[in-house]
Amino acid sequence: MAMITESQRWFFLILALVLLALIYLLAPILMPFLVGALLAYLCDPVADRLEVAGCSRTLAVVIVFTGLTTAMVAVLVLLLPKLSQQIKVLVTLVPAGLNMVEQQFLPWLEQTLGLDTSVFQFDSLRSWLLEDWQQTGDFMKKLLGSITRSGVAVAVWMTNLVLIPVVTFYLLRDWDLMLAKIQRLLPRNIEGRVTLWACECDEVLGAFVKGQLIVMVALGTIYAIGLWLVGLDLALLIGMLAGLASIVPYMGFIIGFAAAAIAAIMQFHDPVMLLWVGGVFAVGQALEGMLLTPLLVGDRIGLHPVAVIFAIMAGGQLAGFVGVLLALPVAAVIMVLLRHLHEGYRSSSLYSQYQGESVERDNNNEQSA
Repeated sequence: MAMITESQRWFFLILALVLLALIYLLAPILMPFLVGALLAYLCDPVADRLEVAGCSRTLAVVIVFTGLTTAMVAVLVLLLPKLSQQIKVLVTLVPAGLNMVEQQFLPWLEQTLGLDTSVFQFDSLRSWLLEDWQQTGDFMKKLLGSITRSGVAVAVWMTNLVLIPVVTFYLLRDWDLMLAKIQRLLPRNIEGRVTLWACECDEVLGAFVKGQLIVMVALGTIYAIGLWLVGLDLALLIGMLAGLASIVPYMGFIIGFAAAAIAAIMQFHDPVMLLWVGGVFAVGQALEGMLLTPLLVGDRIGLHPVAVIFAIMAGGQLAGFVGVLLALPVAAVIMVLLRHLHEGYRSSSLYSQYQGESVERDNNNEQSA
């Protein structure tokens, strides 16, 4: 396979810098296009299967787009009122939880472990938390009020909401054509290598975007339904939190169980309910390990959990919500490039020479011994 030339290296370096500059400058308007591209990427395999079954591309896209729109509208209509109600319950539980800690948990620590609870300065901590909680609520009210009062802000939000389905539809319809055109634009001497790398990047992204994210939604649904059957008031909120945290293995279980256990104690005041909560999360973990992950993710190559955390946090720090959307694709490309760089190093004379010197030194040590 031919190597990339010096002029091509400079061209692609300049192109990458121009793209980064454009992303930085256009970040405020990129959100609907990136969300549309993400939805098109997720739905393209379904549209391809419908094409194989005999549908035209336009009909396949219409079917997929209609199903996606119906599902999203149903989720919003069914979940938003319930979620809003549970957030109100959470707001009332925070002061009650602090009172329970002060009146029950701290005395238990003092009697059982002999700790001096005055070192915790709980009164100051309690005042700070309540003040911070109140300020957060006031900030959200002011933010929502300013958005509703500002015609420009409302227009921007409405434009973004309208653009997302439009962009998704057209990208999904022309997805395969765009990829084919990009492939034809590649220099012929590196087209095979770049295509191989692109397929590997798609495999990495598929393990998370098409696999792990679906596992997250499934786990969130399982946890929410299970906690609802237990009778927990915050079942939907905690289930969604645990599902989102499941992007990192076992983090969803840990965070979800801890939050559900605290909520169950505050609501029921019965330690036996912890067994039911634990049973819900045990069932969720069993389904994830034996059914969801093998079925949806399988043995495809995925990003390391630490790499996922770092990529999302770095993307959010550098470019806000746009950076979060771009974090996993960029991390997948970097991972593939690092893998090929490692393979190139292992096959290079630098590694072979070092390995030969190491083997020779070991042989000399064995002979002298």
